[in-house]
Amino acid sequence: MTIATGCKTAAAVLLAVVTLGLGACSPTNNVVSNVAKAAFENRLAEEQVVDAKIKAGILDRMISIDKMLALDLSVDVWKTRVMLTGTLSSTDLRNQVARATQQDARISEFYNEVQIITEDEQATRREWKEKAQSGAQKAAESFEDFWIETKISAQLIGAEGVNSVNFRWRSVSGTVYLLGEAGSAKELNAVVTIIKNTKGVKALKSFAPVRG
Repeated sequence: MTIATGCKTAAAVLLAVVTLGLGACSPTNNVVSNVAKAAFENRLAEEQVVDAKIKAGILDRMISIDKMLALDLSVDVWKTRVMLTGTLSSTDLRNQVARATQQDARISEFYNEVQIITEDEQATRREWKEKAQSGAQKAAESFEDFWIETKISAQLIGAEGVNSVNFRWRSVSGTVYLLGEAGSAKELNAVVTIIKNTKGVKALKSFAPVRG
């Protein structure tokens, strides 16, 4: 084994331990996990800071509209490209959130992938998400999107030739949305194949180009 290969293997093992070994319900552990994963990203430290500020600003503006939006929607940012996913029961609210999101001039691309569902469906999803995030096992098992994202995470972390920290994925009613960037066409193909072959995935919409 070469030194380079040994270092790559050690890094992969460390990343897997950090990602899977820490308690998901602990805010402190989540912070540690995010910091550790950031060290392996293809983004520069300056780019990570800008993206974090963009995301924080979007979340603040969303909460000022309705604090429940933090539960209904997910915001992902990669090199100033913003992906907004989740569900709402109002088109007018979806448009209001979109306008609030785009107030930051640093945003280079905005992918508004928020789905419109009925009020009853929205109430059910909120209940599932609240219980899943609190660690309620039975509720989490009923929330299929939670398990789709978990299964994708486990597969991408262990996939040869895939640097999973450079991707963000969200499942909404079985449709998976992908943000980030691949180091090569081969890596992107591997990621796409894994996601499409994951049980429960109905469709994939990718916003992850090949780097460079």
